[in-house]
Amino acid sequence: MTPVIALVGRPNVGKSTLFNQMTRSRDALVADFPGLTRDRKYGEGSYEGQRFIVIDTGGLTGDEQGLDLEMARQSMQAVEEADIVLFLVDGRAGLTAGDELIADSLRRSGKQAHLVVNKTDGQDPDIAASDFYSLGFESTFLIAASHNRGIRSMLEILLPSEEEREEEDRADRYPGIRIGVVGRPNVGKSTLVNRMLGEDRVVVYDMPGTTRDSVYIPYERQGSQYTLIDTAGVRRRKNVSEVVEKFSIIKTLQAIDDAHVVILVIDAREGLVDQDLHLIGFVLDAGRSLVIAVNKWDGMDPEDRARVKEQVQRRLDFLDYADKHYISALHGSGVGVMYESVQACYESAMAKWPTNRLTAILQDAIAQHQPPMVHGRRIKLRYAHQGGSNPPVIVVHGNQVDSLPGAYKRYLENTFRKVLKVTGSPIRFEFKSGENPFAGKVDRLTPRQKVKKDNDEKKGRRPKKQRQKSLKR
Repeated sequence: MTPVIALVGRPNVGKSTLFNQMTRSRDALVADFPGLTRDRKYGEGSYEGQRFIVIDTGGLTGDEQGLDLEMARQSMQAVEEADIVLFLVDGRAGLTAGDELIADSLRRSGKQAHLVVNKTDGQDPDIAASDFYSLGFESTFLIAASHNRGIRSMLEILLPSEEEREEEDRADRYPGIRIGVVGRPNVGKSTLVNRMLGEDRVVVYDMPGTTRDSVYIPYERQGSQYTLIDTAGVRRRKNVSEVVEKFSIIKTLQAIDDAHVVILVIDAREGLVDQDLHLIGFVLDAGRSLVIAVNKWDGMDPEDRARVKEQVQRRLDFLDYADKHYISALHGSGVGVMYESVQACYESAMAKWPTNRLTAILQDAIAQHQPPMVHGRRIKLRYAHQGGSNPPVIVVHGNQVDSLPGAYKRYLENTFRKVLKVTGSPIRFEFKSGENPFAGKVDRLTPRQKVKKDNDEKKGRRPKKQRQKSLKR
């Protein structure tokens, strides 16, 4: 589905300029003259392969009469048609009574609205936006539409990513929470699937390799929709010889990508082996939520149980955020409790957090522990926003982020996980530096500078910067 974005705000706040930048056109008239746009104007744009429709509207004042009233009706009609509403305000003029009236009207409309502070060029953006935080919008963007600054970052947050679009396609095919059951051959995956379904849906036999293909089974439990995915067992590469088994492994890896939550089944009688750790690596690389199920727990001696628990806790210490269940798929003990973990994992993986909350967590983390100095300059992390789900992606903007140590990144991950209460799901971080407005531009010398450069070259003098470097040495 193509998102529709409506631009609303007072007259002369830069709606038409932003419209032209988003559509990469000059379709909308732009002039320093209030009330130039009167009718709704539609345009098409794209960002990173995602198409969208933009609606430019006339300016609103909050107490329209006559012609202004008709213009206001056109603007509110655009709000009704839109999926996303961008409320533009003037960062130079500051907060006005008209802005407050428009904000109240947007809140009553019930539409997803975002505050966009325009004309922040030539001043501190944070100071320019400070007056507008009192309007209470969850997300605020700081841009300079005339210079095309901050627009790409805004679209990156507003528009769904390629992963989210693929997730929508999968959701249409497989409804509800998709649960992938993976593990080595003959650990009891199909038995667990049948137990969770409450019927003998897949073939169970005491022989490795009974399941050849991934089986997708939609069902309903206590009013919730699920799709259970039974997969083939994955053996070590050196033990795989049959062509059919190689294709089965590929299908298992595809099932991990399709799933929201992966249940890794471990055989308690054999304990945790290296192949189980390899499978965990596949799940983490795919960014999927993980639940550990230690199966065949029935009939084991207390000493053996204590040994297996100690081994699982020691070797899976890096998965302290994942729930671990000790079950018997054959007798059903402990299986029903796993649904609580699956639900918690799904909610964490698909959670949506507003930009202002993520930025507040980032600033609190920085206040507790500052980033290190690099080449005599402090690394600055300015704000954070969500860049995707399943797994949750948090994008942090700042400067010198390429020099941020791995230890500080882990500190941020642990802080966000604790505050946001993320269970079972990995969190991915992306660090981005600010756009350099001079990147790719070639310095052009004035006629006077060219004459001076020619004279210096004739006299054998080095440029000023080179002379300063030699003096420092």
